[in-house]
Order: sequence, then structure tokens, then C-alpha cells
Amino acid sequence: MFSMPQSFGGHRPLANAYADIGTSTATDDASPHKLIGLLYSTVLSDIHKARGAMQRGDMATKAQAIGRAVRIIDEGLAGALDMARGGEIAKRLAALYDYLARRLTLANLRNDEAVMAECAKLVDTLKDGWDGIAAQVHTGAQAASPTEAG
Repeated sequence: MFSMPQSFGGHRPLANAYADIGTSTATDDASPHKLIGLLYSTVLSDIHKARGAMQRGDMATKAQAIGRAVRIIDEGLAGALDMARGGEIAKRLAALYDYLARRLTLANLRNDEAVMAECAKLVDTLKDGWDGIAAQVHTGAQAASPTEAG
């Protein structure tokens, strides 16, 4: 479902996308699964920050937070999808990410609190689902790794 371009060495492009958005979290040793989770968390944080700024009338902060959330969705989340191997799930996620980016942009233009709440709920649902498969991903990664004899 998600791809990590091999020409850049494993999960580094995703880590770079995360680092490029100004996050101080260490990503060097993070798994691709953890990086996606961090991106979802950051999008949620930006949406909440934008909503607060919208309520205070701080349009500069609102626009900055929404812009960052849209960038993470477009470059980090949608950019990591492997459309060739991801099948129907990747297609649906791509459509959902596109929808989220368009709705956040609309919310920014119209100062629409209801649209911001809708986007927060969608991202929260995605994050919950992603967090829910962590044990399966971890178990699968362990099964794929050769064990060392001591």
C-alpha cells in the first residue's frame, strides 16, 4: 500500500518529508509504519492549531497550520502510497487524501469551522486505524527478519 523509493535508501524519503515540515522528532531509526503515524499525528495537531487560530481571529497562524497539514497530506501521506502494489486500498486512500487537501483548503478560504472539524474527524479515524495495525506490522517485520544465533 505504501512505497519507500529504493533509490533513496529505504524509508529516508518519508523521514525527509517529515523532517522538512519542521518537526524536531528523531526519525532516523523510525520504521515506515511509525513515520506514517507521526505524519497523521502532525496533521491532526496542525488542524487543531488552525481551528484555535481561526477562533482567535489569527489568520496568519491558521493559514500556516492548514498549509502545513495540506503539504503533509500531499507530499508525505499521498506521496508514500504505492499505487502499483497497494491495489484498491491505495486508490481509496489517494482519493481520501485528495478530498482532505481540498476540504482543508476550502476551510482556509472560508474560515469554515465545520469543515475543519470534519477533516479532524477523518484524520483521527485514519490514525486510529493505522495505530491499530501496529502489532501486525511489528509481528510481520519480525517474521521477515533473520534471527541471529548467539
